[in-house]
Amino acid sequence: QVQLVESGGGLVQPGGSLRLSCGASGSTFAIGRMGWYRQAPGKQRELVAAITRAGSTNYAASVKDRCTISRDNAKDTMYLQMNSLKPEDTAVYYCKADGRFDLRVYWGQGTQVTVSS
Repeated sequence: QVQLVESGGGLVQPGGSLRLSCGASGSTFAIGRMGWYRQAPGKQRELVAAITRAGSTNYAASVKDRCTISRDNAKDTMYLQMNSLKPEDTAVYYCKADGRFDLRVYWGQGTQVTVSS
């Protein structure tokens, strides 16, 4: 089993920055692709960015020029650096990990990001 814990959310003004972290524990060798998702009130959960173990990344068009996803496999941690935040970035941000050898999916409990003046 894999446990994921997000941190780094909070309240930030428009134009500000935040760095989210997702720490993994348990059978971390079994983690393959990881990603950040978000869910705003009344909306479906959506992909923000994803990264493979090898470091290949992909981003949602809405954040591509403002966010950077990274991971440190030695520390079993994934990050999301978010810059130039907008009110529409307000959401609960979730960390997701896919199984490396099977179809298991793991989710964190989420961290709230609120962008408001």
